[in-house]
Amino acid sequence: MSETDVVAFSVENRIAWVKFNRPEKRNCMNPTLNRRMMEVLDELEFRDDVGVLVLSGEGTAWSAGMDLKEYFRETEAQGLGATRKAQRESYGWWRRLRWYQKPTIAMVNGWCFGGGYGPLFACDLAFAAEEAQFGLSEINWGILPGGGATKVAVELLSFRNAMYHAMMGENVDGKTAAAWGLVNEAVPLAKLRDRVTDVANALLKKNPVALKATKDAIRRVGEMTYENAEDYLVRAQEAANSYDNDGRKEGIRQFIDEKSYKPGLGAYRLKD
Repeated sequence: MSETDVVAFSVENRIAWVKFNRPEKRNCMNPTLNRRMMEVLDELEFRDDVGVLVLSGEGTAWSAGMDLKEYFRETEAQGLGATRKAQRESYGWWRRLRWYQKPTIAMVNGWCFGGGYGPLFACDLAFAAEEAQFGLSEINWGILPGGGATKVAVELLSFRNAMYHAMMGENVDGKTAAAWGLVNEAVPLAKLRDRVTDVANALLKKNPVALKATKDAIRRVGEMTYENAEDYLVRAQEAANSYDNDGRKEGIRQFIDEKSYKPGLGAYRLKD
């Protein structure tokens, strides 16, 4: 398998379907995959024919985390410099995905373990198969959940569920992951792609500038006081208007003048 084969993608009807493509390794992330993911994100981010990015996995796994053989033996054997380089490559594309220009959806079709929580949290929305398995198994082989996984657990789960999940090392299925807040929703695997397609198509009808501003705001304001959040959101709206004030005015025009839609029931019509 060549370096470019470890990530597969296609674009259909303005949805970019990106897949981890190491099914024989349950899509464990290794340095080659991490480098390729950054390239794929670069290629797709500003393409006019891409409005939403969906991240999934080939085969029976979404991602079983980091490739232990390559990271914890081969990379560490090369010394601290190699370890830090590998960390930059993995954390780098997760960070890039967190602040991506287009809306992103994690479509968790199977196993999601450890390091897989990094890109899971990086995606704006997440939908899982009920049959999927989620786990922080690090405690079972003698380390803490690193690579941001502990932070993800604390961000998405209640205190008690985060503690239980990290300390016990037990797997939970997609239904439990949804109940705990790891993902938005769980559906049977056979219906997962259709559900994600419906969500992606709904996002494609929204104003893209407003979507980018909104998803950034959700991530930013959680770390702010209420007063700081108020100020940030005023500035964020003004910045968004500077890129797309006509779109904002068109939405208000359709609502007030045409009365052709209701914001609480759907989005205004985007211009072709």
